[in-house]
Amino acid sequence: MLIEPLHEEFGWSHGLIGSAVSLNLMLVGVMLPCAAALMDRFGVRPVVTFALVMVAVGSGLTVFMTEPWQLILCWGLLVGLGTGSMSMAFVATITSRWFVARRGLVSGILTAGNATGLLIFLPVVAWLATEHGWRTAALLAAGAAVAVIPLVLLRNHPADIGLRAYGATEADPGPPPHQQAGSSAGRALAVLRDASRSRTFWLLSGGFAICGMTTNGLIATHFVPAAHDHGMPPTTAASLLAVVGIFDVVGTIASGWLTDEVDPRLLVGYYVLRGVGLMTLPALMSPHVAPTMWVFIIVYGLDWVATVPPTVALCRDRFGPGVGPIVFGWVFASHQIGAAVAATAAGVVRDVTGGYDPAFYSAAGLCAIAAAMSWAIRKTPQPVT
Repeated sequence: MLIEPLHEEFGWSHGLIGSAVSLNLMLVGVMLPCAAALMDRFGVRPVVTFALVMVAVGSGLTVFMTEPWQLILCWGLLVGLGTGSMSMAFVATITSRWFVARRGLVSGILTAGNATGLLIFLPVVAWLATEHGWRTAALLAAGAAVAVIPLVLLRNHPADIGLRAYGATEADPGPPPHQQAGSSAGRALAVLRDASRSRTFWLLSGGFAICGMTTNGLIATHFVPAAHDHGMPPTTAASLLAVVGIFDVVGTIASGWLTDEVDPRLLVGYYVLRGVGLMTLPALMSPHVAPTMWVFIIVYGLDWVATVPPTVALCRDRFGPGVGPIVFGWVFASHQIGAAVAATAAGVVRDVTGGYDPAFYSAAGLCAIAAAMSWAIRKTPQPVT
């Protein structure tokens, strides 16, 4: 939402602004496996509190920036560290510790929180940036992060309050309540070393990298300026992304239920559907919202992060519940690396060609590759200690 305002005020190119987004997304990916290990060692509450403080500080300081390096420092480094210290590591950790039954559904509901934030904030941020300037919008993000810090009342494990994980049985009691000793980064790297010997790990990572390219990197970062290139007001484009958020909630929760009831490799269908949508998107862009654009928004919304519950389940099932959240952290790191590449690359494509169509078509082709990778995942578990 701030790409065009920053471009107009400072004259910074789309590629330069996209590079700050890329650093943010890259740090989210790098921090995720370490965040899961940190939650093991220090507990959930301290890590989540640190995350929210970093988001507030990084977003709040942007109102004073005048140079590109300050954008990269604040929105790239600080906000990236903050969001990376929570995000999907939180989903995987809570799901693994507190639930045995209905893990897929619960991971879908928690992941849908991301979509809810999209739904609530995007239209507000768009309106504030248009009517009151981008600095007001940045302060809103900082204030929201500060406001929820007192609500971080999170227990580390059901055993802390004398409970068992929901649906726990003798056969599957869930992970033990002990915290891991030693270096959190060292444990995360040890898990990566062991998981990287598995073909399944690379298939999941490759597919999820493409998932990141086609969501956070491309559409979340560049849909609004792409629509603006075709004459659509930014507030209208932001409202369309908010509608993506509405259907994202439905799609992610439904995906969680399907993950419990069907083979998690239903990822194949998700990537195929996404590729078809991206292939048609350039033809749908116009100053007005045609019915065909609504079809794209609804379908893309249903598919947006529907990939997360089955990916969490595959990491847990293939590598074991003890290290599953950390393995998922590394898989999600590939998601953010892909998103970082796309955020910069799509901006460069726009600067060089004057439009985003080549980026959309390339992303559609990558979705076909992600579908093939998901189909190739084996059904047999491959535990990692």
